[in-house]
Amino acid sequence: MGGLAGMEKFSHLEDKIYLTIEFAKKMREEKERIEREMSSLRHEVSNLLTEKNRLEEKVEDLLSERDAIQLKVEAMLDAMTIIEPDVAEAVRR
Repeated sequence: MGGLAGMEKFSHLEDKIYLTIEFAKKMREEKERIEREMSSLRHEVSNLLTEKNRLEEKVEDLLSERDAIQLKVEAMLDAMTIIEPDVAEAVRR
């Protein structure tokens, strides 16, 4: 009878060991999946930061271009007001 109880305990322990091994395998697989996902996200963040910097530079260029055009338009309007007094009146309105 004592041998049977000992075998049951051993079998129970064996089951626990196999369950622990399966759990460790699942945890390792989950860790590897998360590491792959993190690597992918880091790459994506890097690409997004590069794109953000490119777009910021583009916005700065466009704002500079807008300011230059605005100055040219104002200069043309000033020149037109000197030549044609009616234009000066229309610009003031």
